[in-house]
Amino acid sequence: MSSDKIPDLSAGDLLISEPFLLDENFTRSVVLLCEHNAEGSFGLILNKPSILKLAEIMDRLSFVDKEVYVGGPVEQNTLHYIYQGKKLLEESIQIGPEMWWGGNFEELALGLQSGNIDIDDFRFFLGYSGWAPDQLKEELIESTWIVCQNALDENTLSYTPDELWRKVLLNMGGDFKLLANYPLDPRLN
Repeated sequence: MSSDKIPDLSAGDLLISEPFLLDENFTRSVVLLCEHNAEGSFGLILNKPSILKLAEIMDRLSFVDKEVYVGGPVEQNTLHYIYQGKKLLEESIQIGPEMWWGGNFEELALGLQSGNIDIDDFRFFLGYSGWAPDQLKEELIESTWIVCQNALDENTLSYTPDELWRKVLLNMGGDFKLLANYPLDPRLN
C-alpha cells in the first residue's frame, strides 16, 4: 500500500492481520486501536484468549470467574479492560459508540462486588499491542494490517475468538470476503 492511501487511524478502528502474517503474536488477530497519535499507537487483541481467569491474577477480584485475553506482547504484567454500553467508570475513554477503554479500577471492583456492574459487558486483557511513532504506518505500507474503520458495534465482542477475524472480513465485503475464507495453512487445502 502506498503511503498516500493509508487511512487516518483513530481510536475504535480495527486492525485485522493479513492472512499470511506468520508472527505468532498476531496470527489471525483483530486488534482494537485504543489510541493513535504522534507518540505511537496502543491496541488490544480482541480474539486471543489466555488460559487465565481474572480471579487467578487479581486478588481484588478473586470472586470474578471471567476469562482474560492476551492484549498483546507488550507488558503482559499489566491489566487492561474495555466495556460496552453507557459510561460506567470515571476516567474511562470513549473509543467507539458505546465502547469504553479503562476507567477507575476501584469503581469497577466495587461495582462488580455489589452487582451494580455486569461483568458480561467487560473484556479483560493482559498486556497490549504497541507501536512506536510511524511504526504502524510502516506496517500498513507493508500490508501487514487491513484497517476496518467505524466497525465497532454491539456484535464486536459477541463473536467467539475463533470467528471474529473471519466475521470482520466478511462484514467488510468485496475482496475481503475472499480473504475471510483463506485457509490458515494453504498447503493443507
